[in-house]
Amino acid sequence: MSASYATRRLLAAALAAGALIGAAAVPAAAHDGDRRDHRGRYSSIVIGDVQHESSRGRGRQDLNREWVEVRNTGRHSVELRGFTLTDSDGNRYRFNRLRLDGRSSVKVHTGHGRDTHRDVYQNRRHQIWDESDTATLRDDHGNVLDAESWGRRGHRDDRNNRDDRSHRNERNNRDDRSHRNDRNDRGDRGDRGDRNERGDRRH
Repeated sequence: MSASYATRRLLAAALAAGALIGAAAVPAAAHDGDRRDHRGRYSSIVIGDVQHESSRGRGRQDLNREWVEVRNTGRHSVELRGFTLTDSDGNRYRFNRLRLDGRSSVKVHTGHGRDTHRDVYQNRRHQIWDESDTATLRDDHGNVLDAESWGRRGHRDDRNNRDDRSHRNERNNRDDRSHRNDRNDRGDRGDRGDRNERGDRRH
């Protein structure tokens, strides 16, 4: 009886420990799932093109020629209300109610204007995007969705250089393949001609 009792106690202790471990693991797993779902929720919202003005103009047209594009690369529309766009100096623009359709974009202009679904305006009196700057896009909870740098920070320039190098490499590879194919074709024609001439001489 005593051995059986001891066995039951050990089994009960093991089950209790397993239950505690399982209870602790479930919230952690759920939390990880929430993080994954949150990251995927706005993964299609990115910064597109950037247009900054080097001159320090203060006119309406000067300010509105300066803009940052926000793109929705996904198929489904996303509500941007509460999203923010900031520069390296901490200047911040907060989106009002704006539903960005899938496969579409909106330009955030620095100056004044009437907001539409394609263009919105920060209503500022001076330019904020410098020749060397970083635009950072955050969701309505402050999570960074995308960032784009240019100028001395060089991210945009590096990406363009990589694209140029990739394009040149692809073009060179095509030229090499074309050259090899031409050379092989000439070789095949030469071989066939030699065989035909030998056949003619035998006849």
